[in-house]
Amino acid sequence: MKRLRFLLDEHVPHAIQDQLLRLSPNMDILIVGQPGAPAKGTSDPDLLQWIEQTGFTLVTNNRRTMPAHLQAHFAAGRHTSGILLLRRGALLGQVIESLFLLWEIAAADEFQDQTIFIPL
Repeated sequence: MKRLRFLLDEHVPHAIQDQLLRLSPNMDILIVGQPGAPAKGTSDPDLLQWIEQTGFTLVTNNRRTMPAHLQAHFAAGRHTSGILLLRRGALLGQVIESLFLLWEIAAADEFQDQTIFIPL
């Protein structure tokens, strides 16, 4: 089974990456702005295209602009590997636990074109 790969939006706490890599050092998890990831300030439409091309699942807390860009992305016949949207007021530990659980049990293509709120 091919595992999920995560791209954290630049506004998501970077501690999530640190803690997930502590739990599993071989997890494939990038933050926008890191080498191999889109640059900081990358537009939402470009992030959506990047995750479609690379197979990464986007972890974001962007409820303001992302939904409209996601709708336009789908209307253009495009796809995503999945969007994990952080719930308002979510505790960091719960987010980390949910992401680790998803990484452990879900296949990479399981959330194609879906938006899922986490913590679960």
